Amino acid sequence: MIQDSLHPTIKKIIENMEHIIVGKRKEILLTLTAVLARGHVLLEDVPGVGKTMLVRTLATSIAADFKRIQFTPDLLPSDVTGVSIYNQKELRFEFHPGPIMGNIILADEINRTSPKTQSALLEGMEEGNVTIDGVTRPLPYPFFVMATQNPIEYEGTYPLPEAQLDRFMLKFKMGYPTQEEEFLILNGRNVKSLSSLQSVVTLKELQDLQKQVDEIYVDKNLKHYIVKIVHQTRSYNTIELGVSPRGTLALLKVAQAYALIHGREYVVPDDIKILAPYVLAHRLILKLEAKFEGMTAESVIAKIVARTPVPTGAVLS
Repeated sequence: MIQDSLHPTIKKIIENMEHIIVGKRKEILLTLTAVLARGHVLLEDVPGVGKTMLVRTLATSIAADFKRIQFTPDLLPSDVTGVSIYNQKELRFEFHPGPIMGNIILADEINRTSPKTQSALLEGMEEGNVTIDGVTRPLPYPFFVMATQNPIEYEGTYPLPEAQLDRFMLKFKMGYPTQEEEFLILNGRNVKSLSSLQSVVTLKELQDLQKQVDEIYVDKNLKHYIVKIVHQTRSYNTIELGVSPRGTLALLKVAQAYALIHGREYVVPDDIKILAPYVLAHRLILKLEAKFEGMTAESVIAKIVARTPVPTGAVLS
């Protein structure tokens, strides 16, 4: 990761989160990048590596309304969005909001429920509102979903459909801690409990940062650079389905957010190169022969980025 001077507000959030989350600076940065870019995150890894704790710590640090949805095979769409119940005394239907009505939503183990229930998140993630019984209801702002999933080779899981995957701005893994980090966790040194953690940023401050992301300058040569990378995914010989235009827009937006986090008013090529695997890899489908040869979407994106000429110019550095 680029080691520029972090934005002072972002630095406060990161330092606060690191009282709970040990040794995961990169993952915290990626999460905050998605939040500032008004996107959503899919966090995939084995159980017990701190996926749930990461999003709960984020919500506490920014004083956000946190809601958790535990996805199970019998969960219904109305359990996510809410339901209208008839009040016999008032002789009218009353809406009972579901857990999606919050600022920070943890969709825990999203691949343990059916695609029908998974899709209940789609409208909210894309449009910022949900339609229930024919009535469109706005979601709180800001609105951020972090979905966690266990690898699909585990029993009792449902792979997320392509339409759902495309709604996630970033996808990454937590990974196991190092021996030193795990010792710190075990020893409890410099680690607080979540109940003692205080918020360090208000939602208003976060919203101001999100607005500043839109003002981050992106040179037209860098926009061409993004387009060239994405277009190669649509013609690469090992890729069955390339990245959609939504992915192109996502890469631009996260690059702006990443620049702001690192205290810059402009995007540099390294922002795009660093973020491309996290933004693009989960949006493409490899051909079967490529999978048999041991290729991964991340490795293919890395090859595409490596062979795409980086634009040069004074405005890029």
